[in-house]
Amino acid sequence: MIFIRRAFLYICPRNPWLQLMWASFSIIFLILPLSAYAKDNPSIVKGTWVTCFSEKKVLYSKKSAIELIKSCKKSGIDEIYLQLYRGGKSYYDTKMYSKANYEGMLKSAGVDTIDVILKEAKRCDIKVFAWINVLSVGKARKVDIVEKFGEDILTKDQYLRSPMRTEDINELDKYYLRDEQLFLEPGDPRVAGYMVSVIGEIITRYPDLAGVHLDYVRYPYPVPFLPRSSFNKFGLTYGYARENISRFREKTGLDPMKMNYDNENSLLWDNWKRDQVTELVGKLAKAMKNKSPGMVISCAVIPSAETAFSAAFQDWPGWLENGVVDYVVLMNYTKNNQLAKEITRSSLAHRGKGKVYIGIGNFLMKDDPKVLSEQERIVESLNPDGIAYFSYDFL
Repeated sequence: MIFIRRAFLYICPRNPWLQLMWASFSIIFLILPLSAYAKDNPSIVKGTWVTCFSEKKVLYSKKSAIELIKSCKKSGIDEIYLQLYRGGKSYYDTKMYSKANYEGMLKSAGVDTIDVILKEAKRCDIKVFAWINVLSVGKARKVDIVEKFGEDILTKDQYLRSPMRTEDINELDKYYLRDEQLFLEPGDPRVAGYMVSVIGEIITRYPDLAGVHLDYVRYPYPVPFLPRSSFNKFGLTYGYARENISRFREKTGLDPMKMNYDNENSLLWDNWKRDQVTELVGKLAKAMKNKSPGMVISCAVIPSAETAFSAAFQDWPGWLENGVVDYVVLMNYTKNNQLAKEITRSSLAHRGKGKVYIGIGNFLMKDDPKVLSEQERIVESLNPDGIAYFSYDFL
């Protein structure tokens, strides 16, 4: 600013009209915030999550499906993560699993709204991804995968309890907050086989999808969480489903239910669990790419790389480094803009062979647009590969 002023005055030191113009420019420059004259970065992709329970009833109304695309086009949204599989239930035209939810969609809308969305999105050059909740099956045990394989398919803590905070309550629950949903065991190969079939059916039925967006690809973790299994006497940790224990014992000769959790054994067990999650993601990505090579795979991930790695066994930096996924979307939901800045800055160091998008929790700031605008400005200034909003209902 000072340099520009000196140059301007050097060029026209005695011209009062030009000096008056400079003074006016200076006042405007100082009054307006950066966001008022800075252009949006066109290289940053914009996305949004659309839940199957959207208040705007996107999957249950043809009008709402069309409005989704119109609204996204107007808002500059490039990518839509459309939830088609949640809580172990299908919200798409399935021939393999329960059709109850899809039939409800058809009855309400009169058409397959997914087809409508894909058609309108293609016309508007917007990409649509099938958003799939992989390991979370919600609160109900009466879902296809559990009924097919039994409750052994669900992960358990070291006391053989589910992650549900309302089940098998004991003294520990005074000190640790468990989850509010059941999780499948990523170390059970039947889970991968089942989810491969889900993804295969979706991308076959809807070939105009741009790809698949995975969510809940991790172990549950309580609050506070343990940094490693050697502290398992002081908190909760998961992975103690029968099949996972059996496979670990076969490979190492160690039984996680009986072994001494010294540093060496804890490292073996923690690395094993982390590998199970990574291998699951790899299998799903490979199955999708083999069937539809042009499709893209992404994952919604825990924003802090260290927490994701240590507590949820979700090594998303490793996935990017090794090309397991094309990009990740950090669920960086906070109203604390300094925290949003620090997490964004640190996460971008983990791009590896892929890309890093930053998820903004606009639902938290629906009544505070100034905070949202400032957070957008901060995140954009750090130049991520994309920004995604949770969720469409609050755009």
